[in-house]
Amino acid sequence: MSDAMKTQADTANVMSTELQSIFAKLRKILRKHGGTLRVKEDTPACYCLEGDTGPATLRAWGGKMKKRRIAVAWVQIGKAYVSYHLMGVYGNAALRDEMSKELKARMQGQTCFNFMSDDEALFNELEQLTVQGIAGFRKAGFISGQT
Repeated sequence: MSDAMKTQADTANVMSTELQSIFAKLRKILRKHGGTLRVKEDTPACYCLEGDTGPATLRAWGGKMKKRRIAVAWVQIGKAYVSYHLMGVYGNAALRDEMSKELKARMQGQTCFNFMSDDEALFNELEQLTVQGIAGFRKAGFISGQT
């Protein structure tokens, strides 16, 4: 193996280890909500929570039930980063306004945050945002009850 190929392999291993560590920390945040939401997927690369479809979701679907449950929050490992999705942020301007500029800089779209490195301060902020986002999602009627 050439030196260049060995360097690429070493970099990939370090990246993989770092991403696994980030995934584990973000998964831990979501696991705290496993009692009030249903775990849809729990694999080494993805952890997903879902809730029972609420009346606001039903209205958004034109009154027709499309799915019994909807995804609420999930974390997954990509090739170069770990993605943390929080549906409770979508359409909630108050939550977005309260976010630090550092956390907003990690946003991709309206519900996704991408992380390539460990950042305890941002993870702590994301944990609080998750509590507020899930509570707001439930209060707005997008998910119902205690799943």
